[in-house]
Amino acid sequence: MSELLLLLVFSSLASLTTSVADDYTGFVYAGCSQLKYTPDSPYQLNVESLLSSIANAATFSSYANYTSASAAASSPVYGLFQCRGDLSSSDCNSCVRFALSQLSAFCPFTAGAAVQLNGCFLRYGNDSFVGKPDTSVLRKNCGPVAGGGGYNSDVLGMRDAALASLASGFTGGSYRVGAAGSVQAMAQCVGDQGAKQCNDCVAAAVAQLKAACPFAVAGDAYLGKCYAKYWSSGVYHSDTNDHGDQVGKTVAIIIGLIVGVALIIFLAAFLRKAGNSGKD
Repeated sequence: MSELLLLLVFSSLASLTTSVADDYTGFVYAGCSQLKYTPDSPYQLNVESLLSSIANAATFSSYANYTSASAAASSPVYGLFQCRGDLSSSDCNSCVRFALSQLSAFCPFTAGAAVQLNGCFLRYGNDSFVGKPDTSVLRKNCGPVAGGGGYNSDVLGMRDAALASLASGFTGGSYRVGAAGSVQAMAQCVGDQGAKQCNDCVAAAVAQLKAACPFAVAGDAYLGKCYAKYWSSGVYHSDTNDHGDQVGKTVAIIIGLIVGVALIIFLAAFLRKAGNSGKD
């Protein structure tokens, strides 16, 4: 994803503050290419065709990749989507459609874009990235150290064991879960990765987590073609819920203030204009 500019990482503790039955449409990150396409161009038609194929496929599949070149063979568009391995078909479909709806908001008219939600991922671009490994780090997020002297060596050992179960000697599918004691872990590779590529990517994600979050109660690491996360006590960042709520409240307050100021300015301008009209 080196050709994509990671514009928005709302590093939201949102992706780490819910239970496994979480808000699967919760935002994690979005990335947009710096290159834009011309509206109504053949490339746009190829993009629209590809995204339509993704929307249709999400009704019956949890992963698919496509190449669209019907409008202009010289300007192909490559793309894929994937849902988290534990989502139902209906939730997968809902997640992908929500992710598609975010593309125009986050990345209008961009030649390439990616959206990662809690429950699904989609990406398109003008480069043939499908099937290629990518362990570039897109996002890392760590929870705080457990209070009350809670994150002791025993829990740290559980964390390491849970993460090790995701990465070592695994030859199964792309969706993986692990656990050790009170610590649980999850990882998933994009469906275009082979077994070795997936193992290598998950191992890289686990290494990032252990280096970045040595004593955190939870954490996640998103790489170009996989992610890994762990959490304690059955919920993602259960000890950071208050903080996550506070972040949301702060953002809401800021937005409310901006809207309020805008309304005051508009009302003042309207009254000034009305007053001037009365004098005429």
